Amino acid sequence: MLQLTYISSVPPRTPVDVEDILRVSRRNNGAAGVTGLLLFDGRRFLQALEGEAALVNATYQRIKTDPRHRAIVLLSSNDVQARAFGAWSMAAQRVSAAKGSTVAEQIDALTAEVADANLRELFRSFAQVRAAA
Repeated sequence: MLQLTYISSVPPRTPVDVEDILRVSRRNNGAAGVTGLLLFDGRRFLQALEGEAALVNATYQRIKTDPRHRAIVLLSSNDVQARAFGAWSMAAQRVSAAKGSTVAEQIDALTAEVADANLRELFRSFAQVRAAA
C-alpha cells in the first residue's frame, strides 16, 4: 500500500470551494479505495493519500493538473503495511481555532490513530504555522 503526502498553494485570486473539493474527493476516493486527510488553511493544502499504489498515483496525477493547486511539492511517498487514516475517504479540517479547542487539539484528534510520529507532527506543524500567522 502506498502513502503519499504533498503540500500545494492556491494560485492568487483563485476561488476555492473546499466543500465542493471534499464532496468530489470523497466520491472519487471512496470508489477508488483511497483514504487520507486534507488540511486547508485558506492558502495551502496539506494532504495525505493512501491505498493501492496505482490508484493513489492516479489520484495524485489528477491533483497535479487541477488549476486550484500550484507549487505542488511531494513531501513523502512510502510503502506502508496499514492505512493510517482508516476508512476515511477524505477526512478534512480547515485550519482555524474552533470554539472550545485549539487547532493543535483538533489535529491531534484527527491524527490520534496515525502510528507514524513524523506524519502526525507534519500535520500538527502545518496547523500551528497557520494558526500563528
